[in-house]
Amino acid sequence: MADLKRTALFETHKQLGARMAPFGGWEMPLWYASAREEHLAVRTAAGLFDVSHMGVFDARGPDAGAFLDHVGTNDVSKLAVGRSHYSYLLDERGDVVDDIMVYRLEAERYMVVVNAANNDKDWVWLRAQVGDFRCTLRDLRDLSSGADRRVDLALQGPKSLEILQRLLPDDQRATLGALPYTGVMRASLAGHHVFISRTGYTGERIAYEVFVHPGESVALWHALLDAGRDQGLKPCGLAARDSLRIEAGLPLYGHELAGPLNLAPYHIGFDNFVKTDKPAEFIGKAAYKEKAARNTAKLVRFRMNEKGVRPSKLGDPVLDKRGRVIGTVTSCAQDGEGYLLGLALVERSAGVEEGSVIYVVALPERMPEPLKPFAPLGSRALMPDAVTVLSRFPPRRG
Repeated sequence: MADLKRTALFETHKQLGARMAPFGGWEMPLWYASAREEHLAVRTAAGLFDVSHMGVFDARGPDAGAFLDHVGTNDVSKLAVGRSHYSYLLDERGDVVDDIMVYRLEAERYMVVVNAANNDKDWVWLRAQVGDFRCTLRDLRDLSSGADRRVDLALQGPKSLEILQRLLPDDQRATLGALPYTGVMRASLAGHHVFISRTGYTGERIAYEVFVHPGESVALWHALLDAGRDQGLKPCGLAARDSLRIEAGLPLYGHELAGPLNLAPYHIGFDNFVKTDKPAEFIGKAAYKEKAARNTAKLVRFRMNEKGVRPSKLGDPVLDKRGRVIGTVTSCAQDGEGYLLGLALVERSAGVEEGSVIYVVALPERMPEPLKPFAPLGSRALMPDAVTVLSRFPPRRG
């Protein structure tokens, strides 16, 4: 792990007993107590995530909005100051470079959050597209950004609002309480100058991300944990983040976006974030539309019918009741009740809908020998596990 990057919270995670693991080039907490306990904390109280490994860029200038409309698929021209939206960067072939969040902080100032593993690639790619746009890009995690530097901490779950309000001045508590979903505001949180957005990656509607100077992230982390201790707030690792986003039906770059299956928004039910009818022409638009028109697959969410089965993983085959391969698992993790939940890409022609029973083969690292006639007792064969297809997204709570 010597070559892995570490966030400012690395030592704090170790002090809290976190199990550390590599992710996207960073050494990050996988869990503290257990992924299931942390998953349940987010659904019933609140969870605090270190997501300061995510890339944070600043785009400002008279043409900043036009530039982001050129490189992104969503319609920045309709994004009001104090709001944010989800979007994609596509290449000229219409394939996904990354999925991003865009926050409009001022009339000519935007903040763009990108995936940690794609930070360097995205930075080079975005800078190459600026051309004649009157737009200045800055990396807000870089030392050169000085006092404007920002990293992301995520506070997610039904108790999140109350916890944040405890650390805000009186005149900002009501403002945060009225903040709409995808809204963003400036705030003084426990004395730290921050941006707070009502966004997240867990499927929770009461969910916030706090953008703070990296030099103040440790102090703010402790302030948040102290403020939420009596509310059931727990520090949460990447394992819970993964199980929560799978339960919510959200994609992960490299699994449900791009990756070995080269997945795009039209595969996964996120085509509404690609505004092919917006006034601005964006990179990859024509190729994307052509590929979307030819698409024959869709993403489904499933749940194993039994507990205690082998977890499936990216690339494991999905079968119909006759044993024919109809798709591929893209992600799988345990939910708060101890069942395995997953996402899979399946052919539309297979007729898989909510309530359908299909089968997943969790391939082991060492494949057993194929069975032959008169196989000796004790021989093993791969058995598929039955799963039930759920709604593409869970019902909205609250």
